[in-house]
Amino acid sequence: MAAASASSSLLTSKSSSPTALSWKNQLPLSFATVSLDCGRRNHRNSHRLVVFAMDAKPTVLVAEKLGQAGLDLLKDFANVDCAYNLSPEELCTKISLCDALIVRSGTKVSREVFESSAGRLKVVGRAGVGIDNVDLAAATEHGCLVVNAPTANTVAAAEHGIALLTAMARNIAQADASVKAGKWQRNKYVGVSLVGKTLAVMGFGKVGSEVARRAKGLGMHVISHDPYAPADRARAIGVELVSFEEAIAKADFISLHMPLTAATNKILNDETFAKMKKGVRIVNVARGGVIDEEALVKALDAGIVAQAALDVFTEEPPAKDSKLVQHENVTVTPHLGASTMEAQEGVAIEIAEAVVGALKGELAATAVNAPMVPAEVLTELKPYVELAEKLGRLAVQLVAGGSGVKSVKVTYASARAPDDLDTRLLRAMITKGLIEPISSVFVNLVNADFTAKQRGLRITEERILLDGSPESPLEYVQVQIANVESKFASAISDSGEIKVEGKVKDGIPHLTKVGSFEVDVSLEGSLILCRQVDQPGMIGKVGSILGEENVNVSFMSVGRVAPRKHAVMAIGVDDQPSKQSLKRIGEIPAVEEFVYLKL
Repeated sequence: MAAASASSSLLTSKSSSPTALSWKNQLPLSFATVSLDCGRRNHRNSHRLVVFAMDAKPTVLVAEKLGQAGLDLLKDFANVDCAYNLSPEELCTKISLCDALIVRSGTKVSREVFESSAGRLKVVGRAGVGIDNVDLAAATEHGCLVVNAPTANTVAAAEHGIALLTAMARNIAQADASVKAGKWQRNKYVGVSLVGKTLAVMGFGKVGSEVARRAKGLGMHVISHDPYAPADRARAIGVELVSFEEAIAKADFISLHMPLTAATNKILNDETFAKMKKGVRIVNVARGGVIDEEALVKALDAGIVAQAALDVFTEEPPAKDSKLVQHENVTVTPHLGASTMEAQEGVAIEIAEAVVGALKGELAATAVNAPMVPAEVLTELKPYVELAEKLGRLAVQLVAGGSGVKSVKVTYASARAPDDLDTRLLRAMITKGLIEPISSVFVNLVNADFTAKQRGLRITEERILLDGSPESPLEYVQVQIANVESKFASAISDSGEIKVEGKVKDGIPHLTKVGSFEVDVSLEGSLILCRQVDQPGMIGKVGSILGEENVNVSFMSVGRVAPRKHAVMAIGVDDQPSKQSLKRIGEIPAVEEFVYLKL
């Protein structure tokens, strides 16, 4: 089992919600008008935003140079605004008119940017791997998905790391400058061989593992430190995983490939340099902040570090008088790790596809602040994700009164072992379905758990292990809301909770149980639930009323406890019936209660 979270305030239902109209015991129907609040106080701005909302295309702000192939892909789907070298103030001003933002490493996407977007910004695309220039906490709180492009520049970065490694070992940059200055100093620039030397790869992710492969081809002995790397993947390449202390103590060369986090910030410092083998050589194509640059200058001057080759710096560009940059034993490049023609185009396409997919509402395999699930699992779970949201949406619309939803139990029935079924996406989408119909809050995969905490919604999960073939990830999903009244009494189960249950049939979500009544109706369009006396002609009577108004019935199913007793009829409709039509359904003598639910 897994549990979501509990927090301070409560979810409260809105009796006038336009997505949940109900009638019971011949009470009059209640309707509400819907207004669009654009967050602007003057009429002129409000009018402008309403007109903009009618535009079919979203707007994508590209704040740093992006390859033409990526721009072309974006332009096929969105309005693209290329505005480079924006100041923080200019970015905050423009962002309220944008649905997506694409940056590289030079633009800081701060909390102020998300606050300035006023909720419009839906996705930030980082054209590259590292996301330390994006405030992930703020993005999550504001429901903004952050995606990156982790694969396209992998080879380019690895190749640059190897280029710096070999150039440093043979003093290529210094010798080149010397010859161009009219000198011929063969004895001064004697290098060191790589064959037989130990290379410590610090961070065994995509780039680190590719560097390791190439270093093995150069005849180096490669060790690596990465607390998250699987040992079998390292063994397959011929790399030994060791502790951080062992790696820095044994290495002749150190190549850094770790992200910049609180744990890795200045991880190479006075203390760690003192533990290294004298004459060690260091390459950094990861992030400048992982090295304490002042400590590195001291280590170079003391001879502890013989040479360094750096593509990244704590501050970019570094100061012109930087002691580190000007040091004679340091080779530097201006953040060229991903700067090949092939990588630039690849990154542009990869990030453009991720951003367009996110704007379409698709699940992103490269999301960095949402549940991370492999692409093949996303494909398999897609119809169940839709089922989960619709069950949550349906269940919360059945809640009556103002007591609020406090506790929800979700049950997953599957023949798969618990370790083979990742329910994080499903829980997030159930949360979305539960909150959005009764709140003005926009909920997505990114901020679902955060929003649930804020609103005091506690979700518990239970798994039922079934016998049989585990070909499908789930047999059914059940959502129960406890300690609430229902506007449709038949939705209350024998144990006293509102209960709805569904499954996926031929890739389409179906409602299969309401309360204790078995039904079978596709969860498409909207739904009318009727409790009636089970007698002939009921389907025809309701169908005729809807047909007279040209409301198409997509599915209809009847569940009953016994012949001629009570039954629940579930009717799927493509359009919302009028107030008069719903009133006429309620006036059918055999109908005891009904509810209209918008899915």
